[in-house]
Amino acid sequence: MRKLKDSRRPEILDAALAVAAERGLDALSMRTVAQRLGLTPMALYGYFRSKDELLDAVVGRLLSEIPAPPPGLGWRETVEHLAYGLREVAARHPAVLPLLLTRPAISPAAMRIVDAAYAALLVAGVPPVQVPRVERMLSTFVIGHTLSEVSGRFGDGTMDPAARRAQLPPEELPGHNALAAHLDTAVPWGEEFRADLRDLCDLIESLGRATAAGPRG
Repeated sequence: MRKLKDSRRPEILDAALAVAAERGLDALSMRTVAQRLGLTPMALYGYFRSKDELLDAVVGRLLSEIPAPPPGLGWRETVEHLAYGLREVAARHPAVLPLLLTRPAISPAAMRIVDAAYAALLVAGVPPVQVPRVERMLSTFVIGHTLSEVSGRFGDGTMDPAARRAQLPPEELPGHNALAAHLDTAVPWGEEFRADLRDLCDLIESLGRATAAGPRG
């Protein structure tokens, strides 16, 4: 009986993603998902005990779309594979992307992805005590950068960079005015993501080298 019930979970998660895509994350609830499926809210509680459990399952669903790293990849290639996989998933599901920053990664799919990152960082020589921190830094960068792109945080909004600077006298914005030529140039966000990821991998590599060198006498 339990197995029969579980067989509808993918359908429910599909409906949750559709509700969020069409009406926004704030509209995602047990009631709206049940309505989309033609169920009563009480029937949905037979599959998920609470909205929190449903949201955790949505996070797991997103992370399950990241393909596992192929065997034989080096640590840097593994990190890049996971980063671009997460970026692609996030771009496909922008409405629920904030969940990746607000919900803990507790599903089996999430555990597999995090474990692959842990293993890669260990191969890179990152001290074990620092591996969880470095993994959090990497995943937060990937999610945050992608969320900033799809949410409009990186955009001009109602003012382009020049108009923003014009709100204050130049002497109050010395940094902005010194960088004006660069701030007024359109940013290729994909290239910036690639450069940022490369810099983070270089940092990881430096941690590994420092560990291999050992303490200096």
